[in-house]
Amino acid sequence: MKTINQDIKEENFRPVYLLYGEEDFLRRAYKNRLKEAIVGDDTMNYSYYEGKEIDVNAVISTAETMPFFAPRRLIILENSGLFKKDAEALASYLPELPETTHMIFVEKEIDKRNRLYKKVTTLGYAAECKKQTPAELKHWAARGFAASGKKITEATMELFLMKTGDDMENIRREMEKLCAYLGDREIVEVADVNTMTTTQVSDHIFDMIAEVTVGHQERALELYADLLSLKTPPMLILTLLSRQFQTLLSVKDLRDQGADKSEIASRCKLKPFVAGRTMTQASRFSSEELLACMKRCAELDDAIKKGNLRDQLAVELLIVELSGIAGTK
Repeated sequence: MKTINQDIKEENFRPVYLLYGEEDFLRRAYKNRLKEAIVGDDTMNYSYYEGKEIDVNAVISTAETMPFFAPRRLIILENSGLFKKDAEALASYLPELPETTHMIFVEKEIDKRNRLYKKVTTLGYAAECKKQTPAELKHWAARGFAASGKKITEATMELFLMKTGDDMENIRREMEKLCAYLGDREIVEVADVNTMTTTQVSDHIFDMIAEVTVGHQERALELYADLLSLKTPPMLILTLLSRQFQTLLSVKDLRDQGADKSEIASRCKLKPFVAGRTMTQASRFSSEELLACMKRCAELDDAIKKGNLRDQLAVELLIVELSGIAGTK
C-alpha cells in the first residue's frame, strides 16, 4: 500500500491498478482514495462498471474517449471476474491505454496465472488487500481511537478486538459507536467495551466452547440458545465447533513439542490473547479425546446431511456429550 500512498502524494498515477484480496474494507478504502485523487468529484470523466457481464468493448470505447475539460479520465471495474477467466481483449488493449485514462480493477479473488493480471502488474500496480494481523489491527484501531481524541490501554484494546473480530469495517463501526457513547470522556474503559461493543457470533461460539471444555453444560446450552436466537445456522455452529477442536489438537501437539504462546499464536494464526485461552482449553483434554471429539463432530455432520437427525437437535446433543466428557475431569 506504500506504493499507492506515494502515487497519491506525488499525484503520479499509473495507467492501471488492481486492488484484490479478502479484506473488503481495504479494497473499498483504497478504491475511494484513488478515485478522489485521480478525478475527485468530476462525474463527467468517471465511469463505473460492476459485475461479471461487463461489456469489454464498451469499456475500451470509454477508455478511448478524451477527458472533458480535465486532465484525466477514470474507469473502475469491480467484481468483474475478469481475473479468473479469459480476458484476452482487455489484456491486449491495456498497453494502448491513452495517457489520460486510468483504470482501477477491484476484485476479491484473482488467478495470478491470468494474462490480464500479468499485464496489470507489468503496466501498473497490483495491491493485495489481505486480512490484517492482530498487531496490525491493534495499531490501526489505536490510531482510530487517537484520531477521535480517545485513549485505550493494550488490555482494553485486546478485549475490544476479541469482541469485534478481525473485520475492519466492523471494527470501524464499533469504534464510532464506542466513541459516540464516551462523549467528552477521554479514556476507554473495560466497562465501556462490555456495554457498547457487539460480540460477534464467532466469539459467542468461542465462549460456548470455553464452557464446554470446562464441563459447564448448562451455560454452554444457554449460549447455544443465544446463538440460535441470533439466527445462527446450527450447521455453522457445528462447523466452527469441529474447527475449534482441530485447533485445540494442533495447539496441544505444539505445546507437547515445547512451543511457547508466541510460536503457537503464529503457527495456528491466533491472536495472542486467544492463543493463551486456547492453550488452557487444550490442556484439559488428551490428544485421543480431542480426536474423538472431532470424529463425533464428523459423525453428526454426516447424520444431519443424511436426514437422520435435525441439525438443531444434533448440535445440542453434541454440546451435552462433549461437556459431559470435560465435566468428568
